[in-house]
Amino acid sequence: MAQKTISELSVDELKKLIRKVIIQTFSGILGDPDKDLELRDRFRIELQQALAASETNKTSPAQDVAARLGLKWGRIEGNTNFW
Repeated sequence: MAQKTISELSVDELKKLIRKVIIQTFSGILGDPDKDLELRDRFRIELQQALAASETNKTSPAQDVAARLGLKWGRIEGNTNFW
């Protein structure tokens, strides 16, 4: 397939080209900087434990957490807040 110059592109082809370049650029800038790095064994274990604990659905109501921390929990102007 022969390559076209910019002036030979249709409007749709130019838009697709611009989109492709923008996506490639942002992917390079915003990509995962840790993509090829390995996790340390200790961190991997801690992460697995944290994920397993979150799967047990052990959650506490915000009011209980606030009480344990010595905070008051209530509503101010329709918003739930602690103070």
